[in-house]
Amino acid sequence: MKMSKQIQEKVKQSIQAAEGLYYRLVLLVGEPGSGKTTVLRDVANELGIPVININLELSAKLLELTAKQRAINLPKLLDEITETGNSTLIFDNLEILFDKDMKQDPLRLLQGISRNHSIVASWNGKATGRKLTYAASDHPEYRNYDQVDTLIVGMDGTSTVDLAK
Repeated sequence: MKMSKQIQEKVKQSIQAAEGLYYRLVLLVGEPGSGKTTVLRDVANELGIPVININLELSAKLLELTAKQRAINLPKLLDEITETGNSTLIFDNLEILFDKDMKQDPLRLLQGISRNHSIVASWNGKATGRKLTYAASDHPEYRNYDQVDTLIVGMDGTSTVDLAK
C-alpha cells in the first residue's frame, strides 16, 4: 500500500511540474493489473474531480457512426468529453484510442488535449526514460515512441519529475 501512496505523490508532483510545459500531460505507465486505476481514483478523490472512462464515454458517442466517420470524428468527440470545466482531467481505460480501426495516434491526441487542460492518463505499457511502449510488440495495437515530450510516472515508482530535479 505504501508504494501506491508514493506513486500518488509523484502524480501530484508531476501535475504541478506540468503546469509550465507545452504539453501538460502526465502518463501513469504500467502493465494491465498493476494498480493504475486505484492510483488515479485516489488522486481524483483528493483533487475533487472525476475519473473519465474514455472507453465508455467514446464508445457511446461512436455507436451511431460508420467506421469511417468514427476515425474522422474521434478527435472532436474526445474534445467534447473533456469540456467539463475542470482544469485537470484524469483519464482511464484508453484502449479505444489504440484501436487500429480508429486510425489515430493516441499520444498525439492526448498531447493535443493537454494544451488546454492538465491531463493525467493511464497507459498500459512500459516506460524507459523518455521511451514509451504500449502493449506487447506482437499485439495489433502495439505502439512505440522514442522521445516522448511528456511527464511519466511509472507504477514501479520511477518518474521523469525526479530526473528533472
